[in-house]
Amino acid sequence: MSTRLKELVESLGGQLIGDADIQVSGIAPLSDAAASQITFLSNPKFRSQAAQTRAAAIILSAADDAVVSANYLGARIVTPNPYAYFARAAQFFAARNAIPVIPGIHPTASIDPAADVAPTAHIGPHVVVGAGAVIGEGVIIDAGCVIGRAAKIGAASHLYANVSIYDACEIGQRAIVHSGVVIGADGFGFANEGGAWIKIPQTGRVLIGDDVEIGANTTIDRGALADTVIEDGVKLDNQIQIAHNCHIGAHTAIAACAGIAGSAKIGKYCSIGGAAMIHGHITIVDHVHVSAGTLALRSILEPGQYTGFYPIAKHGEWEKSAALVRNLNTMREKIRALEKSVKQLSEKNNE
Repeated sequence: MSTRLKELVESLGGQLIGDADIQVSGIAPLSDAAASQITFLSNPKFRSQAAQTRAAAIILSAADDAVVSANYLGARIVTPNPYAYFARAAQFFAARNAIPVIPGIHPTASIDPAADVAPTAHIGPHVVVGAGAVIGEGVIIDAGCVIGRAAKIGAASHLYANVSIYDACEIGQRAIVHSGVVIGADGFGFANEGGAWIKIPQTGRVLIGDDVEIGANTTIDRGALADTVIEDGVKLDNQIQIAHNCHIGAHTAIAACAGIAGSAKIGKYCSIGGAAMIHGHITIVDHVHVSAGTLALRSILEPGQYTGFYPIAKHGEWEKSAALVRNLNTMREKIRALEKSVKQLSEKNNE
């Protein structure tokens, strides 16, 4: 489904230079865009590709436009943040081309009579909704999902197939929850008595804010006594583990395979790289960026980027480095002894 370039700019803003009546049907990278598509330039090193693209229009910054306009003859949309504009343009076209979802409840779904399902919601095949659950307006719940008793799903949220929301957990508006996600499973809570493990009932909830996206097979455990909290705008990648009683601040992004141990508190506008491990009961303040593979064992109380891992090396070289690290304490003691000896000799010579 195509649209005039003018309609896109009227919806998203930006300065349009060129033919406003050009019909465009989608967005694509510089090298792949067809004459019916628009493209974007967010990195100046690709300016040479911009001159060769077949796209009907380019989204770019004012600085890039000053260079590209000399060789590119198509329309341009000038904006301060071309990458963010690209994201919104992609949403614009995706919404126009999406397969319509018809409200209603599939005959194979099992809805408890005590559940409250909005008439505009879509409930797919073999979905189970427990007693007291609340499903908001325009919610889409795809096949095989299980919504526990007294759980709440906010308006315009989309749960893809085979998502499990345990009892009493709450998800805000406009959430996107991908397949295999489990929200509200018991946290890993046990007390040891004589070598045997005694289960601590996990009676808290998971509370998730608005505009949160959760990637496939990610798990968020319910709190032991208090709640696990995911604030507004948080973005979680695939296969992340968030343990009980964690608190993730608004607009923080966490990449795949990261693990957040119990009762960790992560601030707003943070980013956690893939496979990073965050220790339990620590605090990370706002605007902290943890590099991929980093192990954070202590609280981070100042904004900035933090990294903790060895650069990759050949196995033999890595073993040598590891051996040096193991012997650092011995080396330190030897250095101290040498310093002491040097000091004594110096004092003796000065007598």
